[in-house]
Amino acid sequence: MAEHAGPTSSAFARDGGLAAEADDHFHDECGVFGIFGRQDAAAIVTLGLHSLQHRGQEAAGIVSYDGTQFHVERHVGLIGDTFTKQSVIDRLQGNRAIGHTRYATTGGAGLRNVQPFFAELADGGLAVAHNGNITNAMTVQRVLQKQGAIFSSTSDTETIMHLVATSKERDLNARFIDAIRQIEGAFSLVALTSKKMIGCRDPLGIRPLVLGDLDGAWILASETCALDIIGARFVRDLKPGEMVVVTSKGIESHFPFEPMKSRFCVFEYVYFARPDSSVEGRNVYEVRKKIGMELAREEPVEADIVVPVPDSGTPAAIGFAQEAGLPFELGIIRNHYVGRTFISPGDSIRHMGVRLKHNANRKIIEGKRVVLVDDSIVRGTTSQKIVQMVRDAGAKEVHMRIASPPTRASCFYGVDTPEKAKLLASRMSVGEMAEFIRVNSLGFLSIDGLYRAVGEAARDNDAPQFCDACFTGDYPTRLLDMEGTDNVRTLSLLANGGQ
Repeated sequence: MAEHAGPTSSAFARDGGLAAEADDHFHDECGVFGIFGRQDAAAIVTLGLHSLQHRGQEAAGIVSYDGTQFHVERHVGLIGDTFTKQSVIDRLQGNRAIGHTRYATTGGAGLRNVQPFFAELADGGLAVAHNGNITNAMTVQRVLQKQGAIFSSTSDTETIMHLVATSKERDLNARFIDAIRQIEGAFSLVALTSKKMIGCRDPLGIRPLVLGDLDGAWILASETCALDIIGARFVRDLKPGEMVVVTSKGIESHFPFEPMKSRFCVFEYVYFARPDSSVEGRNVYEVRKKIGMELAREEPVEADIVVPVPDSGTPAAIGFAQEAGLPFELGIIRNHYVGRTFISPGDSIRHMGVRLKHNANRKIIEGKRVVLVDDSIVRGTTSQKIVQMVRDAGAKEVHMRIASPPTRASCFYGVDTPEKAKLLASRMSVGEMAEFIRVNSLGFLSIDGLYRAVGEAARDNDAPQFCDACFTGDYPTRLLDMEGTDNVRTLSLLANGGQ
């Protein structure tokens, strides 16, 4: 889910040094979860969102329905700090509920953008939660505003609700289909009405959405780890372009889009998804280990130990060490309990930078030739500080290996990334990047190596198997809102009810 302030982030310094370190990584902007047919629905959604906390840490919301009325709770903060209070759960009555946890981009903080969104439409309430980014949202919104629509948030998700509300189709399923046919980009949706829970993926299947079952109650979730925490059974991934509708009578599938070749986000395997999740039939941990093995084959180096940059670099570092025949060591220890604003950072604290979250294990590193393995380099500032920290701990040499190709382009499909000019790889060669972060050598996984790690022979350049735009600049959809003018096709779709 993205805000209309723009699909890229300029929040780099919003909390001083601590935020600067946090924002030198990619952030997936949300996770979604829904359950239908369980009396403790809100409590189950809370647990599901807790396991999806890695997909968004700034705010969360839950909407439930008790057979008579909807109940809405939306709060800024972590799930454990807000929704675990019994008084909150008690207010969310009903046997069906959906929830959302989010990471906000610039201008997006505050309750007005916290999902799920809820509105009373002509024939009842509708709640919607969304993972992804609608690339023609602003274009559609301008048309709707000219027709009299009033928007209360800066989120692209609200556009979906307006399209449902203004559709001339007779029943909800048809109105929902009418709405999603008018949007483009990446979206995994969960929606709730008084009688139905709906889940949907975009035609390319860029963002994940899985179907589960808990003792006869149907579940929709961003990842399988959200099913594991509640003991639910994984049923299957929703197919690209599929819409499922859950009612008291069961579940049915619709395919409202023309079939398209899947372009699932390959960075889910590199970083976003939890290692214990399985997405699109692949265990994330196993893929990350294979990524490390491919990296060791492509970018070998004479060294003494392999050290992960915790936590995202750990599985790849294990694979690298195994393939290279080198010891795997926890040479950097992460402090998991440092918040972004636990103090007001003055200059002395700000200069501590990465040391507030990471500390070098001198006994392991001193006198060694160290290979640092990380998932990606964004701006390079965090890598620079980690390398210096390892050198200060007495490393003889520091080599860095990155478990993905160089990130040269921004993501416009629901991931908070800097604009292209601030991505280190977009303006420097690998040699220049190595000099910037002060390593003895720097190596990246090739795009074909990444594809091999996820089970493909190589990237099909004519018909790529994944969305890899952040590495290649090959965007699978048109970026309509970035064109700056109302798009003819979008206007035509609106005029003809999405047909």
